[in-house]
Amino acid sequence: MPQIQRGADTTLSEINMVPFIDVVLVLLIIFMITAPLLQSGIDVDVPKTKTVKELTEVRMVVTIDRGQRVYLNDKPVNIHDLGQDIVAQSRNAQKRAVYIRCDETVPFGSWATVVDALRQSGIQNISVVTQPLNGQPH
Repeated sequence: MPQIQRGADTTLSEINMVPFIDVVLVLLIIFMITAPLLQSGIDVDVPKTKTVKELTEVRMVVTIDRGQRVYLNDKPVNIHDLGQDIVAQSRNAQKRAVYIRCDETVPFGSWATVVDALRQSGIQNISVVTQPLNGQPH
């Protein structure tokens, strides 16, 4: 049986995709593992309620963690400087809306102090962030 021999001047016209696919899958796994960690820099267990309004607009977020430390948009802030920092970051602080994320173990007095600091700086539109009881917003 005669065999067809390839000439020495032929080129390989196919690209080996296996290494590319391996790299893409490794990157996908890395992003799947790290994405939940990057979602929120501050670990807070917000209270669970039956009615939860879905967040649709961009607002400043004030967070109170388990240690009763106060953060403005994931940056630590002194409670006495909270109102001034929001006014400095906002053009119209009186119409500016603020979300408060508070750990459910934080005493009410700490939460009330933060709300009072916001009200003293002229911010009236304050919303509390909660989670739905069954995982589905109503």
